[in-house]
Amino acid sequence: MRRTQVKAALAALAVTATLLPGAADAATAPGATAVPKPAPAVPAKAHTAGRVEVAGGSMRYSWPGVYFEGRFRGNGVGIAIDDAVNDYDVQVDGATVATLVTPGRTTYWVRNLSHGVHSVRLVKRTESPWSAGRFDGFVAAPGGAILPRPADRRRQIEFIGDSYTAGYGNMSATRDCPAPGQIDRNTNADVSFGALTAHGLGADYQINAFSGRGMVRNYNGIEPGTDYRTYYDRALIGVSGDVWKNPGTWHPQLIVIGLGINDFSTAINPGEPWTPESLVAAYTTAYHGFIDKLRARYGKRAIIVVSATYMSNTTAFADAARQIVQDRNDQGDDRVRFWYYDNTDLDYGGCDWHPSAHDHEIISRRLDDFIATLPLRW
Repeated sequence: MRRTQVKAALAALAVTATLLPGAADAATAPGATAVPKPAPAVPAKAHTAGRVEVAGGSMRYSWPGVYFEGRFRGNGVGIAIDDAVNDYDVQVDGATVATLVTPGRTTYWVRNLSHGVHSVRLVKRTESPWSAGRFDGFVAAPGGAILPRPADRRRQIEFIGDSYTAGYGNMSATRDCPAPGQIDRNTNADVSFGALTAHGLGADYQINAFSGRGMVRNYNGIEPGTDYRTYYDRALIGVSGDVWKNPGTWHPQLIVIGLGINDFSTAINPGEPWTPESLVAAYTTAYHGFIDKLRARYGKRAIIVVSATYMSNTTAFADAARQIVQDRNDQGDDRVRFWYYDNTDLDYGGCDWHPSAHDHEIISRRLDDFIATLPLRW
């Protein structure tokens, strides 16, 4: 659904960090204890499957859920980052040790670990269509070392969608989120249904999701002349003409698409160029073209899942998605599949009636069950 306009207010927020007690500290914090100069950051030794642009030894990105993983030897590690808009989780040895709220330009330190080999992961929780973050690498604490980056995982999944896929407002305790920054503070793409499923399968993944965007029509008709397809090819969403260059390592065996809620969830407004019938026709045509693009990019063996979900006011989304899959199957492509999840046991307790973290766990389990039926060879 539509993302509340909160970005202007974010600039006024103070740079803060939420920490687990005693787990970590920021080198730039007032009163921080001086430490010997560490080794320089090493972005080349970080693993990521996300859409990033590499420039000058740094990685820039804007899609939600982008993550960077590394290994180090020692009793601490620094994370060099520059982003005053997004929130991040820092995880060491699989446990979240800090949440960085709009950290700005800093090197964030995790210290006082047992001396040895550890894993570290930085994951982007929030959406930032019009602002790119920058990751400058992991930094070894004095006496330690950044180790060779973790290997790419054999399993790869690409999630394509809107706010449901992005995890919009999923951590909120209330559906009403009007305060500046409230949606961002309560969004965590790392516990969205896609990320949960990928974690469970031991898969690398991309979450290429953009709230409020549809296949041909955005939420309530906003920003006419654009739609999700306007941005899909980009690494930096807000840069017109930008094209993500696959480094040759991204070959997902599974692509899960969830686009249609924004096309059909609101009534067509006066002045929009649609009737209910022509909207379905345009959606169908565009969806087939989008699947053609994915087939050309990822090959005929990739399984493409066209997903749909319950909507209280219409079945147009589910009906059109189901028919699209039937059309592809009739044309001989049996590796396009339809997946529908209903509203059973979902509380929609996230911001603006979006799925809550509780709901994402349920949806993920249903997706797990569906994936188990697919003829994947991975």
